[in-house]
Amino acid sequence: MSDLLSKLQWRYAAKKMDSTKSVPADKLERILEAARLTASSSGLQPYEVIVVSNKAVREQIVPIAWNQAQIVEGSHLLVFAAWDNYTAERINKAFDLVNQERGFTSEGWENYRQMLLKTYTVRDAQVNFEHAARQAYIALGTVLVAAAEEQVDATPMEGFDPDALDKILGLRERGLRSVLIVPLGYRAAEGDWLVNLKKVRRPLTELVSEVK
Repeated sequence: MSDLLSKLQWRYAAKKMDSTKSVPADKLERILEAARLTASSSGLQPYEVIVVSNKAVREQIVPIAWNQAQIVEGSHLLVFAAWDNYTAERINKAFDLVNQERGFTSEGWENYRQMLLKTYTVRDAQVNFEHAARQAYIALGTVLVAAAEEQVDATPMEGFDPDALDKILGLRERGLRSVLIVPLGYRAAEGDWLVNLKKVRRPLTELVSEVK
């Protein structure tokens, strides 16, 4: 645990990345596997992670993302895209996968399926999207920790035009809406004003309280 904490102390949102360095495939795979294994409400995983390594596509994204250079300086861009709605098909697919992988069904699990079908599918699509988007943020947190463990820089970004990004990647046709983006790469030795500054966080005494 002390090693993990030291790596979290090491990580920061890199403002400039070294474009000559690329994240190795094995490190990228482990970071993505961490996202796959993370927690999600009811285990539905109502989002997808799109890996954009094509530099030409990333160059299209820069102007609609406040011209943040890390998008092209890094070797990969992760786009977290949430389901635009919860549908019976999507919910059933998730529950069927559990039954298939575990090799059995249970009355409690099937009752829970029916409860979600009755609750989620009748809600407003925007409400469902916002719930799915919050689940994507859980995956983001896991990705940031996993990237730190791999000593890969990851800079989470909300500063982009989601409608424009959805068009570039054709997400709406897939029933997805972009929520956040994360360039992956390696911090540049020079040119990043933040790299050598002390990491500052509120003390535990202000952040954490206890109810006894």
